[in-house]
Amino acid sequence: MSDTGIRLIVGLGNPGSQYEATRHNVGFWFADIVARTASAPFRVEPKFYGEISRLSRAGCDLRLLKPATYMNRSGQSIAAVLRYFDILPEQILVAHDELDLPVGAVRLKQGGGHAGHNGLRDTISALGTREFWRLRIGIAHPGDRSLVTGYVLGRPSHDDQQRIIAALDDAERVVDDLIGARYQAVMNRLHTPI
Repeated sequence: MSDTGIRLIVGLGNPGSQYEATRHNVGFWFADIVARTASAPFRVEPKFYGEISRLSRAGCDLRLLKPATYMNRSGQSIAAVLRYFDILPEQILVAHDELDLPVGAVRLKQGGGHAGHNGLRDTISALGTREFWRLRIGIAHPGDRSLVTGYVLGRPSHDDQQRIIAALDDAERVVDDLIGARYQAVMNRLHTPI
């Protein structure tokens, strides 16, 4: 495990207004919150197959990425940014929806499998490693595997949306710790019920 801090935050999601408010796009929501807090708007960057933002935070350059490749091709965009800026896989944080966590829960972890998440599956394949950091954003499970696709591509209730956004706002406040590689402090904060 590297003690190098985060240099790239990737929000996973699908491009297009029809997906904007869906559960599958909560990774985009997180990237947007970090960008908005820093007044660092995204710009379309064709060579990165997505939208990118650059900001200075905690004395470091930090880039934010929203792939425009659709979820199942996210790795293409992430790999292009890593190559161009010479960023290591362990220096990235991939924010994504997580069926196995309750709504409003956010957890940090490094490594692990993809648990059927197509964005993570493609990222692992494109990078050739699982050892990147993940910000797992709880959306809960619909209860039956046959309902998952429609559920993740659907919109959360107003109450669930507010709980997710509140959790993402809280996660935004630990970005400086992520940049500084203070991962245990982040876990202590995010994993402890308030």
